[in-house]
Amino acid sequence: MRSSNSGVIFNVQRFSVHDGPGIRTTVFMKGCPLRCLWCSNPESQDFSPVLMARDILCQGCGACVKACPQGAITLSRKEGRKIDRQKCDNCFQCVSACLYQSLTVCGEPMSVDEVMDEVLQDRLFYKNSGGGVTVSGGEALMQSRFVLALLEQCKKENLHTALDTSGYGKWQNMKALLPFVDLLLFDLKHLDPDEHQRTTGVDNKIILENLKKSAKYTSVWLRIPLIADFNDSNAHIKKIACLGKALGVEKISFLPYHEGGITKNRQLGKNACLLKMKAPDDKHILTLKGIVEKNGLNVSVGN
Repeated sequence: MRSSNSGVIFNVQRFSVHDGPGIRTTVFMKGCPLRCLWCSNPESQDFSPVLMARDILCQGCGACVKACPQGAITLSRKEGRKIDRQKCDNCFQCVSACLYQSLTVCGEPMSVDEVMDEVLQDRLFYKNSGGGVTVSGGEALMQSRFVLALLEQCKKENLHTALDTSGYGKWQNMKALLPFVDLLLFDLKHLDPDEHQRTTGVDNKIILENLKKSAKYTSVWLRIPLIADFNDSNAHIKKIACLGKALGVEKISFLPYHEGGITKNRQLGKNACLLKMKAPDDKHILTLKGIVEKNGLNVSVGN
């Protein structure tokens, strides 16, 4: 089992304003048990570091071709650079050889102290804006021992903490984290178990159970990845609003779908989602906001 003092992280994003109140540093943990069709961070899904290829930066120098011991990279004038992901063993020698940062490694082991070194650089911004630290993913519950150690350290430094989670994980792991979490950002995809299974690969029973239990321990914002003709019907949003009111959540946040994950899938050598997805139009989002507000809850778009 991985040490609690070491976690695999794919980004530490400073000056974040979309992952909780104020100016924050968001720590993105690698690894996720869900395979959401709309995932905006597909590089987070695998636990191990992965190769990302930004072909737009490639200058066609051929250094990566020479560096690859598996012969997984080819280069031609007609087709440009091609990477055979079946041959690639993620040795990342091509990354070291690339002079133009068109090949990068996504994910690296970091210690709690290394993360805190970055986090504490912005302490003044947290204080002045009411911000703090958000641990996100991937799914943070997959590395719960490391996340627990990190959150404990944040509280020792008197920092506001938020945990962004799908809720899919063992309750005992989530329960252990909650005493060190000031705000739970709970991503709720769909209330229907069949639709949830179809579009994320997992059932939502554990998720809903963990949501109901967690709401008794700390403040909760429900975050809805809002996708047209999937989870944006008036009836569905009303059910979410009723659930949120019953649980006493502070706010419901709508996160309209964006296509950032499509580009990242290409960089990973994966096929983008086969289903056509789009965000609801602004008029419909206003209607959905009204439904939530009629149930006595605060609602926001984008955070």
